[in-house]
Amino acid sequence: MKPHLVTLHQRVTKLELTHFKLNKKHTDSVKSNGKNSKILIQCNTKIAEHGRNGNVKEAEMVFHKIPIKSTASWTAMLTAYAQNGQIKNARKMFDEMPKRNTVSYNAMISAYIGNGCNVRKAYELFSELGERNLVSYAAMIMGFVKAGKFQMAEKLYREAPHEFRDPACSNALINGYLKMGKVNEALGVFENMAERDVVSWSAMIDGLCRDGRVAGARNLFDRMPDRNVVSWSAMIDGYMGKGFFQEGFRLFMDIRREGLVGVNSTTMTIMFKACGNCGRMPEGMQIHGLVSHMGFEFDNVLSNSVITMYCMFGCTDMANKVFCTVSYKDIVTWNSLISGYVHNNEIEAASMFFDRMPKKDLISWTAMITGFTKSGRVGKAIELFDMLPEKDDFVWTAIISGFVNNNEYEEALHWYARLMREGCRPNPLTISSVLAASAALAALNEGLQIHTCALKMSLEYDLSIQNSLISFYSKCGNVIDAYRIFLDVISPNVISYNSIINGFAQNGFGEEALSIYKKMQSEGHEPNHVTFLAVLSACTHAGIVEEGWNLFNTMKSQHGIEPEADHYACIVDLLGRAGLLDEAIDLIHSMPFKPHSGVWGAILGASKIHLRLDLAKLAAQHIAELEPKNATPYVVLSNLYSAAGKMIEGDLVRKAKNLKGIKKSPGCSWIIMKDNVHLFLAGDQLHGNIEEIKATILTMDKEMQWLYHCGC
Repeated sequence: MKPHLVTLHQRVTKLELTHFKLNKKHTDSVKSNGKNSKILIQCNTKIAEHGRNGNVKEAEMVFHKIPIKSTASWTAMLTAYAQNGQIKNARKMFDEMPKRNTVSYNAMISAYIGNGCNVRKAYELFSELGERNLVSYAAMIMGFVKAGKFQMAEKLYREAPHEFRDPACSNALINGYLKMGKVNEALGVFENMAERDVVSWSAMIDGLCRDGRVAGARNLFDRMPDRNVVSWSAMIDGYMGKGFFQEGFRLFMDIRREGLVGVNSTTMTIMFKACGNCGRMPEGMQIHGLVSHMGFEFDNVLSNSVITMYCMFGCTDMANKVFCTVSYKDIVTWNSLISGYVHNNEIEAASMFFDRMPKKDLISWTAMITGFTKSGRVGKAIELFDMLPEKDDFVWTAIISGFVNNNEYEEALHWYARLMREGCRPNPLTISSVLAASAALAALNEGLQIHTCALKMSLEYDLSIQNSLISFYSKCGNVIDAYRIFLDVISPNVISYNSIINGFAQNGFGEEALSIYKKMQSEGHEPNHVTFLAVLSACTHAGIVEEGWNLFNTMKSQHGIEPEADHYACIVDLLGRAGLLDEAIDLIHSMPFKPHSGVWGAILGASKIHLRLDLAKLAAQHIAELEPKNATPYVVLSNLYSAAGKMIEGDLVRKAKNLKGIKKSPGCSWIIMKDNVHLFLAGDQLHGNIEEIKATILTMDKEMQWLYHCGC
């Protein structure tokens, strides 16, 4: 959690303690004896100190030794109970108080809000309170915000006297709006504040950054009258989160150069994370050295960030060295290194440290399960999964997505059904994974059931699920429903656009795909490699040569994207289908790297269509070199020879294929019945129900013949 999100609660608590310490009403039950008053204040201070340090028993001992307790004494003890989660004892103390004032009411209201957020009981006390102050309103608004009751929070904010609103009440409402993603509403409250503090500015800067409005956040940052390390860190994090590394790094150096505020471990953690995510190894090592030079104590949070950073660079040896220097390794330290090894596909090293862990949590197990599935060792992942006594949705997702990533789609669906039977609630990533499995199998019924599940769980507006649904319906041939879901996406990202463009392309709607691409650009979304692959594919299937060629040429010139082999394959296929095979060959010769079999496959397919035997021989030769076991070049070339009347050459090609033991993979299809996938191969006689299948086909054949002869 960001430091400034906690600061508001600390501010309220601090106001409480300051208020009852300084307010003379707290000692109204004590005789105006200087010595006794001094002792009483010391005792109350000691109770508060013990409470903050978690020493409830010691606080009780001091409280019970006070002969004549003031309201402040009772309130101090109540707060000590609340700070340590003993809400029942806090309420008992409140009920037994001989006299209560605004401060004691505020303390009990804050206790309910801070411990499980019992907003109903807090509001009951708030309603009883006759003399409310700034703390009363701020605490209650914070309670409504934490409980998600924003209408109540807004109502109470409007009812609060203007002198109590700023900054505490406004800050509570701003944080609530930002938590719900209502950035404009938060900005409206902020701009109307008569008095702002550093919490107000920092919260708003962080909110704008999280909403992607970094320029707006920087504008506020530059307007700030006073900045602290939290506001600097929020702005740096905003730049780094949007990938503006240079701007964020420059701001970090400004702190160091100007010496206006002292950086803390949170700032350093942000920098280490940014360097790792952006692959900026020199800067990361520079900051690592700076931390050591500045005499920072490498606490666990900082050390874990450094370990993660080096793992992101692929420098697991350096990460291991940092790990070894950590005197007290908590579970996060171990998990950081293990996850780093998994990220770098060093599964054996990850497994070794996993076995050495003194204590494991679900994150540890999930990391290792992910590692084993990532390396194709699904059996080992299942073995670990079955060893877990308790399983959460993340570990289920790891095993299910592991099946999907290893193309074991039927297993993924079976395990999803098992997850549902065992009563675990799937998360958006689980739903996305099984939708991908359904799409790969074109299993429309299963996908529809999963879509229904997402609707029942109120996840229909989750962006990752919407993107997966677009891909699922597109791959099942239902591009109309795919487009309908796309239109329901409130804030589509590049994946949303890629999914629908690809969906239109796969289903032969080239013009529609291009239209979506133009809409994507007009709305300010930058295309990526996948976008161009989809839109070039659309041009290929629709035969839009000129447009496709122009898009290919703009990849690097306008968007700074270097075309990859698959992009070349698309444009070669586009030219080839249009009969421009010589131009396609020229393009292949101009490629900055060696073409893969897909590029030559496009030439082979086009040569077959346009009967270019010379180019078919060239393409077949290259494919045979790249994929020696691939039967396609032999089959296509022999068929072309036959079509050209060159039977002898065709026979020679077929013989060469047979001599090399190359066999054409049989065509296959499948159906899903009662949650079981039935696979059928051409000429297959090994299906378990083959006799029943033959009998059914024979019956259908007879009935069709009867209908034909009857003239039906």
